[in-house]
Amino acid sequence: MREDFNFSGKTVLVTGGAQGIGRAIVEAFALRGARVMIADLRLAQAQAVAADLKARACQVDAVDIDLADATAVAKLVQGLERDWGRLDILIHNAGYFPLTPFAEITSPILERTLAVNLSALFWLTQAALPMFQHQGAGCVLVTSSVTGPRVAYPGLSHYAASKAGVNGFIRNAALELACHGVRVNGVEPGMIATPAMANLGDDQVNGDIASRVPLGRLGSAEDIAGAMLFLASDLATYITGQTIVVDGGSTLPEV
Repeated sequence: MREDFNFSGKTVLVTGGAQGIGRAIVEAFALRGARVMIADLRLAQAQAVAADLKARACQVDAVDIDLADATAVAKLVQGLERDWGRLDILIHNAGYFPLTPFAEITSPILERTLAVNLSALFWLTQAALPMFQHQGAGCVLVTSSVTGPRVAYPGLSHYAASKAGVNGFIRNAALELACHGVRVNGVEPGMIATPAMANLGDDQVNGDIASRVPLGRLGSAEDIAGAMLFLASDLATYITGQTIVVDGGSTLPEV
């Protein structure tokens, strides 16, 4: 194992870590020595991931949370401080994106999308900040998206708006928290083959999408986890306020 990617002694919180990209992130850090807490609305699924990794000699626990609840988010981080005594890497990966035509977006859909994708990021980071200040360092990572900051997708106006907000958060929080030794960065996935991706189209549609990606395939959850590992590692200690696009080159063509 490269020392740059040895996270022994580090504690990591991953929201939305029960499946897909989140699960790959959890596994990537846990298998490299980190102690990981999965925070997910799907508790049984998160516990199954934790049990699988514990069987492989990893330190992983799971807790249920509705990230739209700001009070619950604060209590989650406070519980980590009480039980673990520190938090080194905060990864907000959870996302909410029901495919909905623009004219059919309702107030509850918009409010929950913004609450889970964007507002929770504020409350998680605020709650973790005292620990980061005490430690003199901290790392905040976010799963953003190319949808919103760079491209558009029919039926995801609410999601696109939330992710554009996430990228604004990354830049501004990075500026404000740098004096505390806190780095804030994100990853912008393109089309990634996950259970959630299946909700956006059938196999034929996804196959057509893959054929238009310059690298010739949909991305994997592990592709995103690899970028997260890099941004959290000692190789990236001078990087903050940035996002890495992981999309197989799909945003490169002009048309």
